Amino acid sequence: MSQFASDTAVEQVGPNLWKTEIKPGWRIGQVPNGGYILAIAGRVLSEALPHKEPLNTHIFYTAPTELGPAECEVTVLREGGSTSFASLVLRQQGTVRVQVSAAYTDLDRLRGESYSRLERPQITPFDEIEPVKEHGIELRQRVEQRYVTGGEVFRRGEPDGSGVFNGWLSFADGTDADPLSLLLFADAMAPPVFTVFGALQWVPTVGLSVSVRARPAPGPLQVRFSSRHMTDGVVEEDGELWDSEGRLVALSRQTSKVRIRPQHAD
Repeated sequence: MSQFASDTAVEQVGPNLWKTEIKPGWRIGQVPNGGYILAIAGRVLSEALPHKEPLNTHIFYTAPTELGPAECEVTVLREGGSTSFASLVLRQQGTVRVQVSAAYTDLDRLRGESYSRLERPQITPFDEIEPVKEHGIELRQRVEQRYVTGGEVFRRGEPDGSGVFNGWLSFADGTDADPLSLLLFADAMAPPVFTVFGALQWVPTVGLSVSVRARPAPGPLQVRFSSRHMTDGVVEEDGELWDSEGRLVALSRQTSKVRIRPQHAD
């Protein structure tokens, strides 16, 4: 079993009720990464619903999660022929920490036309970019972040002002991505607002939506995360994830609050 599968394992303990353990190795500071928490919820939903793969998920982070036991309660909204719908709440110590709504499907059965108005960036290959060192970020023990553009902020360089990170993501243990892990990878790079203000201490996520489009081929994921607007300290982050064959496999959008240290506030 891969580290990701082990650390997102869940067990059904009652009707519509699952238990899990939030594990170390996935934190940003002291708080577990939001994509990791969404992946745990996603695994519960894959067990609760007849369709096993996420199509669209949305999570609100109502309170910080922490290491240790958690319980997930599922409400099935509809079980359709090609898509099922459900909501989920994750609680720790009796407090709701996140709330999820989701649509699940069988990705291999999707049929229809395809097009995209945006081209996949042509960037330096995965093997030619070194992963960012851990530097106290636990998540980097589990996920390799390889920045092609914007990564100067992690090497004591000046922010390039682009609002964009281009790069690569992969599991550090060599496990290939699957549809559930796309929920993690959609939140596995630093906020692109870092390329404007530098490496900030805290950019808490309010909500994250992930649209899964296809089962990824084996190999690393090419990613682009961008932020175009910040209003009164609230910023959006749009993500695009391609597999090793160049196929768009997921899109994401999250809303975050930007906490700027006093020295950056001029």
